Amino acid sequence: MKSIVFIFLCFLLTVAFVSAQDSTEFNDAVARGRPPYSCPGNCGGEHTCHVKDSKCTCYDHGNYREVYLVFKCINSWVDCGRTYTQYDVTIVNPTNCNILDIYIGYDYTFKLRDSSSLWNMVRISQGVLTLPSYQQSINAHASYTFGFIIEGNRQPNLNILYIRF
Repeated sequence: MKSIVFIFLCFLLTVAFVSAQDSTEFNDAVARGRPPYSCPGNCGGEHTCHVKDSKCTCYDHGNYREVYLVFKCINSWVDCGRTYTQYDVTIVNPTNCNILDIYIGYDYTFKLRDSSSLWNMVRISQGVLTLPSYQQSINAHASYTFGFIIEGNRQPNLNILYIRF
């Protein structure tokens, strides 16, 4: 019996080791103590990291216009004394390159109604959204729409933190 448990534990350790060896850019970045949306040159807070052909350029959030977000308020209503608002946000890629990775930051204004109130995006950490696994990229001259329902009626603050072509 002990040998079966030992073999099983060795199997689990092997699986864990192999999985660790197959780490993604996200895991590598986290292991280095920085999030995956940080530029190698570390743009810092109020900046968008733009990576193309392995070259990193940092832009102020307000000055980055190559790829942009378009908000559309779908509806607003009151339920049990609380106001909720549904938004669609379209990521517009007018460039000649496919977007391979995009990370969008948010702050306290992005207060979801509940855990099922975000679709076509995933939260990877507090304050960061990214494409779901089924959406590998956003093609050149295309767009991608995600939606959510928040508490309140104020449009939330969303910024592109990192984009890789």
